[in-house]
Amino acid sequence: MKKNLRNILALALGLMTTVSFAQDWNVDSRTRIDMSGDADYQQGAQRATLGATWGGSDWGIHLSTDVHYTINDADEAALPALSVYEVYASTNLFGFADMTIGRQALEYGSGTFLAKNDWADGTNSTRNCVDGMTFAIDNDFVGLDLGLAQRDNGDGSDMIDAMWLNASKSSGDWSANLFYADYSVNDMENWGGVGVEANAMGLDFAYSAMGGALDLNVSYNTSSVGATGSEATEYDMMDVSGTYTVNDDMALTAGRATYGENGFSDVVGLGNSGNGASSWTTHGNIGHLGADQENMYIGGTYNMGAFSLAATMHTVTETDNDDYERKATEVSVGYSLGDNASLSYKLVSDNNGGDEDTNYNWLTLTITP
Repeated sequence: MKKNLRNILALALGLMTTVSFAQDWNVDSRTRIDMSGDADYQQGAQRATLGATWGGSDWGIHLSTDVHYTINDADEAALPALSVYEVYASTNLFGFADMTIGRQALEYGSGTFLAKNDWADGTNSTRNCVDGMTFAIDNDFVGLDLGLAQRDNGDGSDMIDAMWLNASKSSGDWSANLFYADYSVNDMENWGGVGVEANAMGLDFAYSAMGGALDLNVSYNTSSVGATGSEATEYDMMDVSGTYTVNDDMALTAGRATYGENGFSDVVGLGNSGNGASSWTTHGNIGHLGADQENMYIGGTYNMGAFSLAATMHTVTETDNDDYERKATEVSVGYSLGDNASLSYKLVSDNNGGDEDTNYNWLTLTITP
């Protein structure tokens, strides 16, 4: 333990020395205790993110790192894991667009295809990042992001080629977001020895009615994935929901998510949801459903000063199977310890379409100076 502490302090000193010369910096620390199961399992995970930014009026350099540590690791010699979260440089191109190159945490629209996955702590999954370049054009008509990413196999051959375009527009009570991406994967070792061609499209629309008291949201997403030269498999899902603000402290939400005959794939797994029951641990939500399934959900939030409450009930059914029914309930309680710290507890119960409930419990302390 002393050796671990010494290494952590040495690492922190080096990072803080770097940050001291930055123009802007930020720190975020999260400690999560996983108490899932029948209260006979406890594992603590620590994730601290330190970021620094240098720049001028038309350029910038950003660096942020994640330090992950499993607190109750049985191996006393285990060391913290240090990883780069974001590292990129940005500049303005002739007053026309902003160009950013490097590792970036991106999120577009509802985040179905590209999202940050801030739930991850390095124990079960890592936060999503994209290695590539983006060109952002923001004008009075529409906001446009063009992205390009490429990785090779180490021998000069391409492993992943990706291109994406995101267009967003808002006016008055409505907003819309359109995302399109095209992927080419030639990672023979991890993709069964074949190349893969894929594309994705997501359309999100939001409308605020009743003077802002009622928010309506529609998200329609499709993707196509197939081996190079073969017929692709089509995937689709749609989520329609409404949120009614009862008062300044209380809001109610109801919605319906439906999946097509082949289910849904977010192509490269960088969305805000995982697949199946594992999504509770990797993304903190129920995740994408299976083929011909639909999820009817209802929930609400209530704030009482420093306290906050939230609950959502999910009922999942299958179109061609009247005997299938999956029920999941998630409840969270939060408490603000001040301007810089908060404590939250989340409980999930999910029967995964069977007779036995699987329970998940997390206690999380978040500190942001």
